[in-house]
Amino acid sequence: MITAVSVHNQGARSAGDRDAGHRGALVLAREVIETEAAAVSALADRLDERFLAAIDVILASRGRVVVSGIGKSGHIGRKIASTMASTGTPSFFMHPAEASHGDLGMITKGDVLVALSHSGESDELLLIIPLVKRQGAKLIAMTGNSASTLAREADVVLDTRVDKEACPFNLAPTASTTAALAMGDALAIALLDARGFGPEDFARSHPGGSLGRRLLTHVRDVMRTGSDIPSVREDAFLPEAVLEMSRGRIGMTAVLDDAGLVTGVFTDGDLRRTLERVADFKRARITDYMTRNPRTIAAEKLAAEAVQIMEHYRVNQLLVLEPDGKLVGALNMHDLFRAKVL
Repeated sequence: MITAVSVHNQGARSAGDRDAGHRGALVLAREVIETEAAAVSALADRLDERFLAAIDVILASRGRVVVSGIGKSGHIGRKIASTMASTGTPSFFMHPAEASHGDLGMITKGDVLVALSHSGESDELLLIIPLVKRQGAKLIAMTGNSASTLAREADVVLDTRVDKEACPFNLAPTASTTAALAMGDALAIALLDARGFGPEDFARSHPGGSLGRRLLTHVRDVMRTGSDIPSVREDAFLPEAVLEMSRGRIGMTAVLDDAGLVTGVFTDGDLRRTLERVADFKRARITDYMTRNPRTIAAEKLAAEAVQIMEHYRVNQLLVLEPDGKLVGALNMHDLFRAKVL
């Protein structure tokens, strides 16, 4: 007979087993991350003239970087090729099995093949290496076995060996693939730096999505102009400034002198502070309560820079000025949200 007490005890044991299992999962997960972090750290310590030689080979080539690998190395290779292509080094991935069935025609004399294989003995890669070399392309091997066949055939060998995999059986490619990915990223970014590849170049490779908008959108593309810029003269009274703020619906108004140069700004925050201390609101002059030397930006700057200024100085609006100080535009956080820069 199953009693209420035995059922309760079984439930308690089940909960205890589950908690113990969770604790064990966390311990194992931490060991995985620590093992992979150690593999990448050791990789950094081993970087030497061979890495510099790989950079020189790629920079000297007149073709593209062709990345190849099979299995998990192939997945890592696809990511490396994608990163290189988006950071100024023309690159694509070639599947080694497909290469032996016609895709080898993708490789030309001026190309560089980056071949990934932890063992350095992947049959699919080794089959195409002689044909690649015959084409006159250079070979960079990324392998964990510097005595392998792949390493012996390579012009440059990048050592991606690891002490152990993060897999508890030391079988599943884990730390080794992480190390290969880190090496590929290091190669791509070193090439980016050597080529002088900058934000504008990056933007041309990423025109779509939020990244493209952040990199390609300038202040002049989102700012308000003409009559949409709220502004008052220095001799204005507070009620006039408040009406102009309401009309502009941007949370502020610029204050201009007779020459049209900006001398200050009056914001919603200034208005709240003014109401706490003004004696006669209707007779108060804007110049006594405005913020002098407001934050500004130039129209040719990136909209992302406007975001940076607003966040750093904790302001919600910016005036856009010409080099001579004349007001040409204004924008606030809502304008940047609408442009999907944020």
